[in-house]
Amino acid sequence: MTKRIGILTSGGDAQGMNAAVRAVVRTALDRGVDVYAIYEGYQGLVDDGEYIRKMDWDSVGGILQLGGTVIGSARCEAFRTREGRRRAAKNLIKAGIDGLIVIGGDGSLTGANLFRQEWPELMQELLAAKEITVEEAAEYPNFSIVGLVGSIDNDFSGTDMTIGADSALHRITEAVDAITSTAASHQRTFVVKVMGRNCGYLALMGALATGADWVLIPEAPPDVENWQDVLAERLKAGRKAGRRDSIVILAEGARDRNGNYIGSSDVAHALEEKLNEEVRVTVLGHVQRGGRPSAFDRNLSTLMGYEAVNSILSAKPEDEPVVIGIRNNRMTRLPMMESVKKTQAVAEAISAGDYERAMSLRSSSFKDAFNTFKTMVRALPRPVDPSKKRFRIAVMNAGAPAPGMNTAGRAAIRLGLDAGHTMLGVRNGFEGLIENDVMEMNWMSVNGWASSGGSVLGTTRRVPKGRDLYAIARVIEDRRIDALLIIGGWNAYESAFILLKERGNFPSFNIPMICLPASINNNLPGSEFSIGADTALNSITDAVDKIKQSAVATRRVFVVEVMGHYCGYLALMGGMATGAERVYMHEEGIKLRDLQTDVENLLKGFETGKRLGLMIRNENANPVYTTDFICSLFEEEGGDVFDVRPAILGHLQQGGDPSPFDRIQATRLSRMCLEYLIDQCEKKNFDSAFIGMQNGRIFFHDMRDFDRMIDAEHQRPKDQWWLELKGIATLLAKQGPNAE
Repeated sequence: MTKRIGILTSGGDAQGMNAAVRAVVRTALDRGVDVYAIYEGYQGLVDDGEYIRKMDWDSVGGILQLGGTVIGSARCEAFRTREGRRRAAKNLIKAGIDGLIVIGGDGSLTGANLFRQEWPELMQELLAAKEITVEEAAEYPNFSIVGLVGSIDNDFSGTDMTIGADSALHRITEAVDAITSTAASHQRTFVVKVMGRNCGYLALMGALATGADWVLIPEAPPDVENWQDVLAERLKAGRKAGRRDSIVILAEGARDRNGNYIGSSDVAHALEEKLNEEVRVTVLGHVQRGGRPSAFDRNLSTLMGYEAVNSILSAKPEDEPVVIGIRNNRMTRLPMMESVKKTQAVAEAISAGDYERAMSLRSSSFKDAFNTFKTMVRALPRPVDPSKKRFRIAVMNAGAPAPGMNTAGRAAIRLGLDAGHTMLGVRNGFEGLIENDVMEMNWMSVNGWASSGGSVLGTTRRVPKGRDLYAIARVIEDRRIDALLIIGGWNAYESAFILLKERGNFPSFNIPMICLPASINNNLPGSEFSIGADTALNSITDAVDKIKQSAVATRRVFVVEVMGHYCGYLALMGGMATGAERVYMHEEGIKLRDLQTDVENLLKGFETGKRLGLMIRNENANPVYTTDFICSLFEEEGGDVFDVRPAILGHLQQGGDPSPFDRIQATRLSRMCLEYLIDQCEKKNFDSAFIGMQNGRIFFHDMRDFDRMIDAEHQRPKDQWWLELKGIATLLAKQGPNAE
């Protein structure tokens, strides 16, 4: 078993590295294992022992929300040499470290693997040179290595996401959203260049999330030689159709079919010449690496760091090194060099001009997103094929508003129109359907919806009953609605279930219906993520980051109340992302003895130098122990040691523009919902379903199973996957390795 763990960050920094370092240090200490941070990456490992520093519980306090890497990173040419690696091995032996966790890209991980392979030979060389003793050589015959991929490019094979990629997408979408408003004001064209090396992930997903007009990525160069003419014509057509802005997103590794590099100035000059207008260029550069990590990256890095320690402590001498990744929303261990080789194969395919192979090596979701984008950026839908049967498909929102509803509606309407169908928009949810407030949508009806929060169509919490059902049946008949897409939360699912049960009384309800999960509470059955929940989590982390800054100066405890009804998802995941030391949620309950223990821990902490206390409470965690009650109790017991303030975040969690994650998932789920409805119509089936992502896969659940899968009293699923993370959040939030 590994006795002492070292951790280093190498290569380009990525948001979330600090969260991973924090998780590794605290998990290792909790396991009773010493952990050392190696400052300045491989350079610190090579130079001398002063860069190898023992960490304690408090060494990583307050770093969760910081961008960059607090232990530093550097490009190290010395480590590329045999002599450099020999010096690194000596420094590790002198520090007593026999296991290393490396956070970096494929180059950093390749170097780590070579180092491990050479370890026995390096020991013999050091022993022969009398730089280590016989006892030291015997004590460290093997060396264990585990990797975490820290890269904003999201270009590593085998993992769905890498540390920093989601935060980089946040920077891109924020920038493009801001550029779009000024571009629309002046009817101007902008070319935005983003990072990514040989991977088009940031460019493609950024373009999909922002509603850009064109994207150039390494894996799929333009199909034609005269791509400049095609691009200019597409932008002209968009202006003619009513768009006031034109946004082209360019990956830094973009090239044409002949392998020639395409730069932002190349695109700008071509468009200026062909459009006869000024074109502005924005190169986002290192702003994509900077700033605070998103909620997703904080939690991803935390879970990866925790898993890395478990992996290295269970490793056997003969085991090959692994990389911790995320597949299907679960942590997984990947063979390091196999994954590195697959990653490098993409770059090799691009260099060789084998773009079909390059695209095939990317994930299926990447390819699907690219195909979806090609449809979404049309200036107008394709001409209707008279030989194909056309259907009238209605789209509506229902329940509480959730960021991403507009994105989902936009995708469904444009994809439906492009397939030749008539798309109807229902205003104000089921209330609008009852009142026949239905309009036919066209291509430009949804212009600008991709990045917009709230609900342009409108939504209400009204659940139809009694005479409402008769009114809905009449509207379906009068409007000749063939299928219905309902985007929303609990009220949407409940309403669709009622329509299903009433089919015997109302034959008009015998049409395909499907619910797309959109709720910040993330409390819907059959799906691990609801559209809007990621945006709400980011709103919570942003607010709590500010609260923490104010609290440190005054020795204060904050009790932050978040939404969720009876579902503790926002509370738990928000607590993990912000480093809250206590999370109160309905699933776990609150007992008086819990509050007594929390008060005692707070007093102990503040009396020994602590300056901040952070507790997060789900709004319905307990009807008696309310936020006010907890604050009053803590205030009374805290005396002169600390003061207490409540912070009820309220509806800011429902507001704001959707996060990149929510925009991308909304588009993906909407496309699949539309395909489901069209397939049902063509087969003359009338199934009613709800869609969801579970274990990374998309499932269609029969609406008849809705009541079987839920805890109706508390409006949440019976199975909530995220509860398994409670132990990790609790471990990392403790005051020390021996704290209760």
